[in-house]
This record gives sequence, C-alpha cells and structure tokens, in this order.
Amino acid sequence: MKTSTNSLIILTAGGTGGHIYPAESLAVELLHRGFQVAFYTDSRGLSNYQGILKDLPTTSILSGSVVGKSFATKILSLSKVALGVCQAIYYMLRHRPRAVVGFGGYASFPTALAAVCLRIPLVIHEQNSVMSRTNRLLARFATRTAQSFRNARNTPVQAKQFLSGMPIRANIVQLYSHLYTPHDDKFNLLILGGSQGAKIFAEVIPQAIAMFDCEIQKKLHITQQCRKGDEEVLQKTYQSMACTTTISPFFTDMFQLYTQTDLMITRAGASSVYEIAAAGIPSIMVPLPTAADNHQYYNAKELSDHGGTILIEQKDLTAELLHRQIATLIADKQKLCELSINAKKCAIIDAPTRLADEIIKLI
Repeated sequence: MKTSTNSLIILTAGGTGGHIYPAESLAVELLHRGFQVAFYTDSRGLSNYQGILKDLPTTSILSGSVVGKSFATKILSLSKVALGVCQAIYYMLRHRPRAVVGFGGYASFPTALAAVCLRIPLVIHEQNSVMSRTNRLLARFATRTAQSFRNARNTPVQAKQFLSGMPIRANIVQLYSHLYTPHDDKFNLLILGGSQGAKIFAEVIPQAIAMFDCEIQKKLHITQQCRKGDEEVLQKTYQSMACTTTISPFFTDMFQLYTQTDLMITRAGASSVYEIAAAGIPSIMVPLPTAADNHQYYNAKELSDHGGTILIEQKDLTAELLHRQIATLIADKQKLCELSINAKKCAIIDAPTRLADEIIKLI
C-alpha cells in the first residue's frame, strides 16, 4: 500500500453495518477535502464493505472478542489483539498517518490502541446512546470522542467529547428538505427488522393487519423485511387479506422506499434512528431487547422523548396493541405529520462535516 505520508487518515471499524456506514460517510467527506484515506479492519469486516470503502487501500488487522467467551477463547482473542496492535504499529510507522478514527467494534480496538501507543491523534465515534465496551475503554485515552447522541451513557469522565451526530448515507440526507405528506388513497407501511427483528415482526404484524376490516386492508401496501428463506411463508400469512405486499430479506433502494412510506415499524439501531429523523418518517420503534446495554431502547427514547416516534418495548408488543397504534395513525394524518416534524428536529444531517472539521483541528 503506497500512500503519501502527509495527508493520510486511517479509519478503523468492525464489520457490521452500524460501524461500516458512518466510516463510509466520513471517508467520502475526507476524500472530498483532498485527504488520503485507508481502512483497517479484521478479516470478518473485509466482506462487508459498502460503497467507497471497497475502493480504499485496506489492511486486515488481527483482533478477537472476549465478551461472553470461554476462558480459552478469551486467551486466544487477547493473543490476537496483542499481535494486531503490533501489526497496526508496524503499518503506521511505515505510512505515518496524521490521525486515526475508530468507529467501534472489537475489530477497531488494535488499530486504535496502536494510535495511542504512537501518540497519533485518535478520534473515536460512538454511534449509540450507550457507549460500547470498546469505546468506553478507548475514550479514556482518545484525543476526541464524537457522540451521535447527547450525553451518551457510560461515557468515562476523562472523555473529551463533542456532539457529531451519526453519519448517514448522503442520498438519505437529501430527504431532510422534503416535506412529508401522507397519501390520501393508500397507506404504505414499511417494516424493517433486520435478521434479529424479522422473526417477531413476521409473527405479530400480520396478526395486527388481519384485525382491520376489508376496506382498510385494501388501502394498505406492506413492504416487509424478512429472514432469508422465509419469503414464501410470510407471503402466505397475508394471502387471505386484501392488502398488497412486497416481501424481501433485503432492500437496496432505501431512498425510494422512504419517499413512499407513510409509516415505519422498525428496530432502533443508531443508523435507523438517524435516517428516520433525517427523512422525517413517522415510525413505531421496537428496540431489540438483547442489544448490548439495552442501547436500542435508549436510542429510540431519544426520539420518543421529543415526540419523534412511538416507542413500544418488545415485551409489550402484541397484535392488539400494534393494531390500535396503526389504526390511530391511519385515521390521524395530523399525528403522522407531527411525528415527522418532531423527528426532523432531532436530526443532525452534517455529521461527516462535524467529524472532518474536528479531525482537521487536531492535525
């Protein structure tokens, strides 16, 4: 990897979308400003690149997770981390980056720690309203700690924090200027749950829709994410109803979907919360209860406290409750518009700019 020594910034992140998407957004912003950008992750993350990240110079760094693992696995993981730190130090000494930006996930830890050891400015970004274990440790030593949500829980007192917001896809940011207007003759319901949310949504939501009379069902078009392989099973649950459906394990054109949506039912990952806020989409959020430190609940609560979403905990999610909520919103366009307006009040659409500005101040 041949890289200039005077303008290189290294990004490091785990392999999941919640870490990859903000790294991609910042990479676009830094490249636009004339910086060179490289990406460090572990082998797990190499197959999860999106957009610009797949075109960046990339380096695989050894890492491993210790949370919830057996003693033997923890020892092996710690050995990988130690080797990963040495790897990252070697590459950084060769290429002399001006700064390192970490987006969380255990795969980011060796590279971030190597930056601390070499006294290279380190910025870490916390996506969620509860700081992750990796970032909680690194924030004690980082030059700056960027946060998506105000006053993220479990932030160490030593952290030099600033509010950056959550970087989201650029085409979704464009929807911030669009005025949400519910449809008159139809009602488009978008259901996104990811692999861990699709199962319970596939069980409860069709039951809730079945409670509507035929005339209401005829107005409904349901676009629902399901687990791969469950498309036919879920489709059959709607066959006896008058609504139309689009069922898929994955949707690519989220911009188009968002522009057509009257109401969303979704989990509450940080990217989802910030995209919904930017696009001003009325939503019902059902946080994943097994998310680390219950962070999805607090993500959704940030929006619901400002009237920007309806928060339902999974333990309370029943077909009857969901039916009542959807029915109320179908009948109350003003409430839908209020949810949209309040959601946009919580949006931060210039997160990549804020992050890049802070990095430039450091270097």
